[in-house]
Amino acid sequence: MATIPAKSPQESRAMKFLAACTLVPILCFAFQDLGSKYGGMDWLTYGYAAWPLMISPVLMLALFFRNRELIRNPRMGSNFSQTIKIVAAMYLFWNIIGALGYSWLAVISVLSSLTILVADRQLKKARA
Repeated sequence: MATIPAKSPQESRAMKFLAACTLVPILCFAFQDLGSKYGGMDWLTYGYAAWPLMISPVLMLALFFRNRELIRNPRMGSNFSQTIKIVAAMYLFWNIIGALGYSWLAVISVLSSLTILVADRQLKKARA
């Protein structure tokens, strides 16, 4: 598997945290689906998978604002900027579904994802 090396240590740390925010909800969904279907674990409800999906965009928003210098300076963090936008768009889609079908609290995650998508563009414009 080929990976793009980080351009700075700060970007490397931010990408690792972003990877954790992305993978934990996916793994929770997989475990919930397999455990409840085939393992007979009735205690694994949809909430087990839905809450990490709703919490991750809020953590990503904190990561975004903490590492906004990576967005402003493309030589330092262009990979982070592109990746967080892709992940925020993915979470936006799934949290809209979650807000409609599971809990209205997913609206907070929808707003967090929208903030990342809009603020990324604004930070780049402010630099120019």
